[in-house]
Amino acid sequence: MNSSTNAKSYAKVVENGIQAVEEVNQLRSSGYVYDDIFVLAHDGDRSERIAETADADKIGIKEEGMFDALANLFRSRGDELRAKITSLGFTEAEAQFYEKELDLGKVLVIAKKA
Repeated sequence: MNSSTNAKSYAKVVENGIQAVEEVNQLRSSGYVYDDIFVLAHDGDRSERIAETADADKIGIKEEGMFDALANLFRSRGDELRAKITSLGFTEAEAQFYEKELDLGKVLVIAKKA
């Protein structure tokens, strides 16, 4: 699991939706609020194909329901995800790294400092 901290945001790559929910819960208990937490994954179809190929878990309906209550969920294509990551305070190089992790079916949890 990779994590990065800079002046603006915290990010952690997790293996699946269940770990993402756990990470979001930890962030919430440490003082972050809904508007500060973002969960990013590739679009549903691609995530399903990758998960089937890699035998990895993906964000399912249950986790998405949790995210609706706990964090902001973003699912989109790579270029849109990279733009979202850079808008949260990361460099283009960091965004490319994280997006490649998402290509592998992983999930990115970001907490933006207020």
